[in-house]
Amino acid sequence: MFRFLLNFFGAIFSWVVTAAAFIALTVGGVLWIYSRDLPSHEQLAQYSPKTTSRIYSGEGRLIDEFAEERRIFVPIDEIPPLVKEAFISAEDKNFYTHPGYDLRGMAGAVVQGLRSGGQMRGASTITQQVMKNFLLSSDRSVERKIKELILATRLETSLSKDQILELYLNEIFLGQNSFGVAAASLTYFNKALTDLTPHEAATLAAMPQAPGRYHPVRAKERVTERRNYVLREMWQNGYIDQATYESERELPLRSVQNGDFPSFAQSLPPRDYFTDEIRRQLSREFGEEEFFGGGLSIRSTADPQLQVVASKALQKALEQYDRSRGVWRGTRQTIAAEHLGSEQAWRAALSDAEVPRDIVGWSPAVVLELTQSDARIGIEGVENDEDGHWIPAKDVQWARKRLADGKLGPKARVASDLVDVGDVVLVRQMTSDSDGSFIRWTLRQVPEVQGGFMAMDVNTGRVLAMQGGFSYQSSVFNRATQAQRQPGSSFKPFVYAAALDGGYTPATIIVDEPIVVNTPQGLWTPKNSSGRFYGPTPMRTGIEQSRNLMTIRIAENIGMDTVAKYAHDFGIYDKLSPFLANSLGAQETTLFKMVAAYAMLANGGERVEPTLVDRVQDRRGRTIYRHDRRLCDTCDQTVWPAGTGPVFTSDRERVIDAITAYQITSMMEGVVKRGSGRGVNLSVPIAGKTGTTNDAKDVWFIGYSSNIVAGCYLGYDNPRSLGGNAFGGTLCVPVFQEFMQQAIKEYGGTAFQVPPGGHFVNIDRFTGARLGPNAKGDNVIAEYFRDGSENNNLMIDGGWDRVDPDTLPLYSMGDGGGQAVTTSTGQKKVIPKKADFGTLSSGGLY
Repeated sequence: MFRFLLNFFGAIFSWVVTAAAFIALTVGGVLWIYSRDLPSHEQLAQYSPKTTSRIYSGEGRLIDEFAEERRIFVPIDEIPPLVKEAFISAEDKNFYTHPGYDLRGMAGAVVQGLRSGGQMRGASTITQQVMKNFLLSSDRSVERKIKELILATRLETSLSKDQILELYLNEIFLGQNSFGVAAASLTYFNKALTDLTPHEAATLAAMPQAPGRYHPVRAKERVTERRNYVLREMWQNGYIDQATYESERELPLRSVQNGDFPSFAQSLPPRDYFTDEIRRQLSREFGEEEFFGGGLSIRSTADPQLQVVASKALQKALEQYDRSRGVWRGTRQTIAAEHLGSEQAWRAALSDAEVPRDIVGWSPAVVLELTQSDARIGIEGVENDEDGHWIPAKDVQWARKRLADGKLGPKARVASDLVDVGDVVLVRQMTSDSDGSFIRWTLRQVPEVQGGFMAMDVNTGRVLAMQGGFSYQSSVFNRATQAQRQPGSSFKPFVYAAALDGGYTPATIIVDEPIVVNTPQGLWTPKNSSGRFYGPTPMRTGIEQSRNLMTIRIAENIGMDTVAKYAHDFGIYDKLSPFLANSLGAQETTLFKMVAAYAMLANGGERVEPTLVDRVQDRRGRTIYRHDRRLCDTCDQTVWPAGTGPVFTSDRERVIDAITAYQITSMMEGVVKRGSGRGVNLSVPIAGKTGTTNDAKDVWFIGYSSNIVAGCYLGYDNPRSLGGNAFGGTLCVPVFQEFMQQAIKEYGGTAFQVPPGGHFVNIDRFTGARLGPNAKGDNVIAEYFRDGSENNNLMIDGGWDRVDPDTLPLYSMGDGGGQAVTTSTGQKKVIPKKADFGTLSSGGLY
């Protein structure tokens, strides 16, 4: 009997051993088969998740974010214990003790699945989820689970538990386009991780189970149940006490989505042309993948206050011009009649309307009712009062509506002449100038005319403000950097700069007489904008009064190849075609390049590269780009002597001679004082130049103080005439004036620095004659001459035949007599009371 039992149990033991060996071999074989060609788990040690890139203003305020996956990477030691404990309780309470997989959890999942009739709950550890998220697919298959187990075991041997948890908490998707706990905390609660309460941390930990379905509003009950489960697990695991658990579980589920907290996105200013241009430039510099996923910290050069002033000033000019045309276009958006019956319906439909919402003070609205004279409107974000909101008849009487045949109808008399029920419109409040009290709602529209504006520091190249159109949301095309336009007469200073470097002086006489040029297209007979000719005239007057014929003669005399070289050196053109018309600004360039070129005139002739970015840091805080590469010679001093500051060493390239730069600046001060820029009236010296192209298709003004340069242009995107009364001096100068008034308050300004190597001589600005040191009068101007150049008595005709000098006097005497003066050579001259140089104009292509 004993032998029989021994044999029996021996056989069973042999079968068990054989079976175990077979199972072990089978499992080993399966693991060996599936472990081949697995992705390397070691790459996770160097893994850098896609992270949000953030742009800050010059003063450090967050102004924009760009991301493919909205994620803010947070190192594990900066994630609060409360958040880590919530996720461990919800997803893997044995995380710190298991080897990468949890056999008890897997067995429990199987038992639960059998009891529930086949419904299996997840049993993956945090380590397994990391492997699935990073290296494997999300399909539910045995093969994937086996690979997941193998990789999880390997990962536990190469990374610490905290490193694995760091990967998990920064990578996991938590709904609402939020990846990682930091981004989700802002999305759901608009809070930093350190400010989360236990029930909020538990809410985030509830999301991984079903982030697509767990919406805090639509699935509020389900999310609350899951949150309370996580709180209970935190209590049972010893992370919170019972009193905290019981009090936290009774709290309502509050979220940004439910309107309980302000949205983080709403705290950011609307995206504008400035940050979008940074996106464009840095995507080109670092690559789109790095920009949208590299977690870059970008310190921009933007001055928020000046950016607001720039956008308002340009918008004001564009809107004033548009309203002067008197044509109503509206938004061309409508809301169907069935949505107008209830406030809830029309508000929902209005929120979906594609109209710009980034214009300060403007709001979308819908026409709800038309009376015999007025229109009742519903306004987005504005509650209806007892009487409703109305557009009165007198608010529409400035405009005419374009008819179906393309012709303009009669001027509107009542609201129904412009709008219909269901029309989506833009409105703003009209308020009293005296006390700001509300007067009425008034219709607005996005202008058809467009333009650009840009301002920068003349010494560092830091762009302080940029506006690329009326509204970024209505058109993302940046007209400051992308629009190729003819600069017209605003290009002339660079022709004059080339001449001054070539031996001319501000007193050089240029013949202002008719020119005929034989071209393959026929005879070209350029004219001054006034249509008149003025005879031999000092060079200064040529730029102050923007004389086209004088500019052409200069260009012909020095050669268009020389003009092209200067245009290239200043960065205006890569290659200027050598046609005389291009000396008048016929070839297209951008406002961005023109403003940068003027900055080099303002800073004394040194090259400066415009930049929208001061510094770029990677996700680890390392600086990977810095614009200002100057060396600070005294920054290591702990104390500076009174009245001194840091001293920098600059090795910037010189573009033109400093004396030439000052002479051009001095002449362009005359443009502002006596010429087409006379609308500028500021407390510091200003130099600048207007520009108006043929048929006034583009109008410009670019000007500068001792430290800031700013430029503006207006024109239709598909160029056409702005009308006979459109000039740079009438449309762009007011924009410059409004902006610089604020800029000077912040940055000040001084007299333009006079370089060494020259001296001042009193000159008759009408005749070019040299006057005595004590000469006085409106005709006298102190001209700066390069040492040894004051005797260069040139008269430039450009090689064309001269007109009979008796028909064109040296200068026009004008009307009303004049003042007799004695020149330095003893000659008697009569200066008219008001010199007649023809109609003031910005010149251009004529």
